[in-house]
Amino acid sequence: MSARHANISVFVPHIGCKNRCSFCDQVTISGSSGVPTANDIKKAVALAESSKNYDPKNTELAFFGGSFTAIKAEYRRSLLKVGAEFVKNGTVRGIRVSTRPDAISADILSELSAYGVTSVELGAQSMDDRVLKLNRRGHTAADVRNAAQRIKAANLELGLQMMTGLYGDTDDGALKTAADLAALSPETVRIYPTIVLRDTYLFALYEKGVYKPQTVESAVALCAELLKIFHRENIRVIRLGLHDVDQTKVAAGPWHPAFGELCESRLYLNLALAQLKNLPRGRYDIFVSPAAVSKTVGQHRQNLETLSAAGYDCCVKISKALPPYHLEISSHQSEKRKERNHAFKVD
Repeated sequence: MSARHANISVFVPHIGCKNRCSFCDQVTISGSSGVPTANDIKKAVALAESSKNYDPKNTELAFFGGSFTAIKAEYRRSLLKVGAEFVKNGTVRGIRVSTRPDAISADILSELSAYGVTSVELGAQSMDDRVLKLNRRGHTAADVRNAAQRIKAANLELGLQMMTGLYGDTDDGALKTAADLAALSPETVRIYPTIVLRDTYLFALYEKGVYKPQTVESAVALCAELLKIFHRENIRVIRLGLHDVDQTKVAAGPWHPAFGELCESRLYLNLALAQLKNLPRGRYDIFVSPAAVSKTVGQHRQNLETLSAAGYDCCVKISKALPPYHLEISSHQSEKRKERNHAFKVD
């Protein structure tokens, strides 16, 4: 099993953004209002290095937040210069940046490569131009495609970010966005449900009753399907849901501190139900990888209770041979598991 990837995150809020999107409050999302300095970067790296589990071969220095490639060139290069030293001395394996799709050019990519940038994440959010316009994104789906192709051509790792529940979007629209993003062959994807933060344009729409946010349940159900789409294409989903945010700024929407866990748990429930529906009601063992046991059981045993209500009394067991998002089901009475079905996987 490959070692777990880690980021040393440095947030650069708002200063690279030419406009403010309907949902955006970078201070609340990132927890940072100041502009980072070279010294801030050095402190962040030193803190990460002090961890006993620190692995430089699987760690990137990450500039997240306010469209990194759109900030003023002199300041951007001052940050990259510090990061490049950590790449050169082997403290990190590379640098990751997040930015807007319309802030990528041949010159920018050449600069990033020269300073040791290894990964570029694009905030796509939607591949529907109407939804992008309604949410004041200031770029088009074509910008996403063009930037993604340029990043891949520059031999940099491509990451894409999408959102669900955007103003004017639908579940079908989000599913199409996921399919369109998967077609661009990114190495990683982040999925964020739209949260209504106070003092944003979206909050004004929400107060007027124009915008209706997703519930936790509707967002989890949708994101479980999105997770399946990306897994089917061997694309890693490295984030489901926002990091911790200031709860006083959250007005509405599907915020949950364990949102990602809920989505993965729902996916395992869906996998189990898809196979059990072809079997008679009764007692069964569900075999999953060690890391998937709690997700298959569900928070507060919710998945097992749902299966029980459908007539299936299930026990979750470990199989070290099974990869993520695969499960096997066998009759509980069969000690040798002769009645086990073929491994059920996302397809």
